[in-house]
This record gives sequence, structure tokens and C-alpha cells, in this order.
Amino acid sequence: MAALQSVRGTHDLLDDAVRRHRFVEETAFAVARRYGFGEIVTPIFEFTEVFARTLGDTSDVVTKEMYSFTDRSGDSLTLRPEGTAGVARAFVSNGLAQSLPLKLFYRGPMFRHERPQKGRQRQFHQVGVEVLGVESPLADIEALALAWRVLDALGVADVVTLEINTLGDGDSRAAYRDALVAYLSDFRDRLSEDSRDRLERNPLRILDSKDEGDRAIVADAPRMADSLTPAARDFFAEVTGGLEVLGIPFTVNPRLVRGLDYYCHTAFEFTTDALGAQGTVLAGGRYDGLIAQMGGPKTAGIGWAAGIERLAMLTARTPDPARPVAVIPMGGGDLAGLKVAEDLRAAGLAAEMGFSGNLKKRLARAADRMNARFAVILGEDEGSRGAALVRDLDTGTQDEVPLASLAAWLRERPPSGR
Repeated sequence: MAALQSVRGTHDLLDDAVRRHRFVEETAFAVARRYGFGEIVTPIFEFTEVFARTLGDTSDVVTKEMYSFTDRSGDSLTLRPEGTAGVARAFVSNGLAQSLPLKLFYRGPMFRHERPQKGRQRQFHQVGVEVLGVESPLADIEALALAWRVLDALGVADVVTLEINTLGDGDSRAAYRDALVAYLSDFRDRLSEDSRDRLERNPLRILDSKDEGDRAIVADAPRMADSLTPAARDFFAEVTGGLEVLGIPFTVNPRLVRGLDYYCHTAFEFTTDALGAQGTVLAGGRYDGLIAQMGGPKTAGIGWAAGIERLAMLTARTPDPARPVAVIPMGGGDLAGLKVAEDLRAAGLAAEMGFSGNLKKRLARAADRMNARFAVILGEDEGSRGAALVRDLDTGTQDEVPLASLAAWLRERPPSGR
């Protein structure tokens, strides 16, 4: 029955997968905290116009991938396909211009109707940061340093490559647009239908085309570097120089672009081939024109977002859950066992009850299914003395421990080598 299956492009996260996701989230947030970032939580859905304005009405996301619907009030709403637009909308609607500069971290699910593949689902999850109100290239350097430190903390820095480019300032982009249109116009009849449509409205997006014919044409297209103003060159030189000072390796990729006009200066992606075909695990850039385009005050901005699914697949540092204490009441002492388990939990220890079966079966279950380190066995003899028999399930050794000091005794044991 289809209704009892997950929708294509979605999947259930069970215990191990949840731990990997949480590890990526919490590691990213912990590193961001060290850089002075606070957290923002925006709604999962927004008015459709929020994304149509920010992503561009010619983008694939808006025209093909957004989950949009009309609610009972007749409003067009969209499940968020990315995080920056919601943060920018929150900045404007909450009047946060008086609080600049702002450094914000976000996390949560995003939604795009695209073809599911390894590490890419229709409901996916991201962590991301936005720095608002800082025009200096120092903000770009710090955002890139934060991204690098997050990847390093996850243990994946050695399998990713930082690709970086400059989109220049407004004058640079205008000059480059003219040069690109002049070049591509000679190949109009050979361009794909999508690229012919974009040639007049958004020619930079042709550089992102996946069509093989388009890619062959674009290979010899003019480069942004040839259209940069002196100020834009200096900005990019300061960013790359800062990365060198911090020891963060990078490669300049002159074909790395962003098609929308509010993007400027730094654009970057961290890519990897460790997941099969080369893929992006973290990407971002500077967007000084975005908030003004949304109706807010002119506000500088730079940020990035990272896919949790892909990072969770890459990282090998997922911590194991804390091994619990198995509480095994014998001789009908279930309530006494429940009381001991509850006391251990109140003292900050993980504890699980072994409810049924003989002692041998309960111990086997505690060692295998629970992965417990210790089993607290509550027998009648020990109970009469206000004590329990504690078995180390790794070594097989046993000790009788007074119940009054049981939690303290367990906390003092050295961690298992498992």
C-alpha cells in the first residue's frame, strides 16, 4: 500500500542515522559559537514571493523544484528550498537593521522536487551561516575559515577542495555580462533551449548549464577576471591573501559563478569526489544586494550552507552513544529494579531495565542488544543487605556495591576500551 511507504525522495532517520545527523549539526553549531554566531530558526514555509524574489524567476529551483501550494486563505506558500531567503526576510520583517552586524547560524530541513540520488533527497537538511552588515573582505575570510574549521572538526577537511572565485562588483558584472552576451550570441542556434531563454534575461546562468553542448561552448567564453575593476581585484586579493595567512588551501575556479545580480565578490564551494561523482558539500558567497532587493535597507551579506546528508556520509567521527547500565531484578523485584534504574537516571546515568528471562538470557541481552557496560543484578540476598551485584560485561568481574553509593561507584569506573 503506497500510503504506508515513505514518499519518493524522503526517508526515515533511525537511531544511527539520527546520531550522525546530530553530530554534524552540533559540531557545526559548536564551531560557529566559537566565532560568535547566534542561532536563528525561521519557518519551514514562507510566502512564495520570498523565494521567487531571492532565487530569481528563471532559476530551476523556482520554475521546476519548489514545493508550492495555496493554503485555505488563498495565499501561495512554499516549503523552503534553502535557508538564506528566510533569514533575509526575518531580518527585514523584524527590523534587525539596528542590530548590525549580525552573525546567524541556522539548521533544519529544506525541500526541492529534484531527482533523488546519493546524498540528495527531496527533503534534505542543511546547516548554514549568514553574516550581515559587514562590507569588509574580512567577513569573507572569516566565513571561509569557519567553514573550513567545521569540516576539519568533522574529520573531512582532507577529502574536500575549496574552490573560490570572484564575481566582482556591480561595474565588473555589467562589463562581464556584455562580454559574455557578445560571445554567446554567436552560438545562439547551438545553445540549449534553456540557455537561449537565459541569454537575454540571465546570461551568467548559462555558465552553470549541465547540457554538454552548452558546456563545450562555455569552455572558451570570456572570464570574469578580464572584466574586474581595480577595486574588485583588490577585494579578491585580500580574501585570497587572508586564506593564505590562515593556512587554508584553495583553488581559484574562474568558472564558478552565481547567476543572480545581488551576488558579488566572493563565491566558493567545497567539493569532494569521495562520494562517487564530484559533488558540493558546502557552498556560499557574498550577496550585498539581496536584502535591498527584498525591500529592506542596503545591507552587506555573506553566508554559506552545507548539506547534512552528504557530510554525514563523509564523516568517520560519529561518536557512539553512551553505554547504558542494565538493571536486572531477580526474584520478582521488578519495582525495586525500577527504583534503582530511576535513581541512576536521576544521577545522570543511562539505565535500561532487563525485564524478562533467566539471568543468563538477561545478561546476554544486556551485552548484545543494549551494549551495556555494567549489569546491576538485584538478587534477594544482596537486596536484604541494601546492595546490588554489579558485573562488568566487558571483563566479567563482579563487585557487591551498596545501593546508596551505586551511582557514584559507576561514575568512577574507567571507560571501556570498546
